Amino acid sequence: MKYYLIAGERSGDLHGSNLIKQLKFKDSRAEFCGFGGDEMESAGMKISQHYSSMAFMGFLEVIKNLGTVKRLLNKCKRDILSYQPDVVILIDYGGFNMKISKFCKRNSVCNFYYISPKVWAWNTKRALKLKRTVDQMFVILPFEVEFFKKFDWQVDYVGNPVLDAVKSHSADVKENTDYVALLPGSRPQELENSLPILKKVVKALKHVNFSLAAVDNVEESLYEDIKSLANVTLIKGHTYDLLASAKAAVVTSGTATLETALWKIPQVVTYATSSISYVIAKSLIKVDYISLVNLITNKPVVKELIQNEFTAKNVILELDSLLNDANYRNDMKI
Repeated sequence: MKYYLIAGERSGDLHGSNLIKQLKFKDSRAEFCGFGGDEMESAGMKISQHYSSMAFMGFLEVIKNLGTVKRLLNKCKRDILSYQPDVVILIDYGGFNMKISKFCKRNSVCNFYYISPKVWAWNTKRALKLKRTVDQMFVILPFEVEFFKKFDWQVDYVGNPVLDAVKSHSADVKENTDYVALLPGSRPQELENSLPILKKVVKALKHVNFSLAAVDNVEESLYEDIKSLANVTLIKGHTYDLLASAKAAVVTSGTATLETALWKIPQVVTYATSSISYVIAKSLIKVDYISLVNLITNKPVVKELIQNEFTAKNVILELDSLLNDANYRNDMKI
């Protein structure tokens, strides 16, 4: 069979690569092409477009890059028609992939959605659009099954690939665990928003050692300011090893919050975007939390510092509790 996969960010690239490996195990003659990254390429997919040029975050940022998004959409559509896959597999990345799903339906191309876009968080009626265009939906969060039932749609719950990734990883556990892990995100915009604040935290806590999870899909210069500090070590490409030995973590909202929880590391979750994007999102989002840990448990297990609350002072206060209050730490571990 021929598969065309579309992942538009780092976590999708990881999950897409594991999916490719499993499909190849089932069918050694399977062929893969699509939008993705280094992980999917290593797993055996021909990369038509790297996700590093697609990782826009926030409403304003997407609007500012509409020309690029339109060009990539058109390229993706041409690819699909040219490649003629047996199935297109869409991995998260809702704004882009929902448009591709519609295109596939219009052109009689079978399309599966693996890792649903977060339609349950805002504009829930988008679920009806997905139902009309997606041939089969595979979800990774238990509550998503009940959510889609409200729209008379039976979807398949396949478990969370993050759990499999953590379980299968043999961590290189360090003897020195006296450090705080910093996971500032994998998109340039996330780093631009989070690193200046984290730099203030690091400078204020000179007695604390920090290990920062760096990624190779962004410009190295983004890390210049913070990596020059004496109590910071940059770790690239070994995030799970970094987490496995950490005493606590500061994590940008996203898949990494769940990964950190599965490593049983107490954490504080942060998130900041442009003021305009935040105002728009605030008016649309219908859920009480933004971190996957809190969403899955449906209670405030971890502290969320969002937008104006994401300050160096607030991070330092939360880290003090995470590092020095044993009961507080233990209550957070799941």
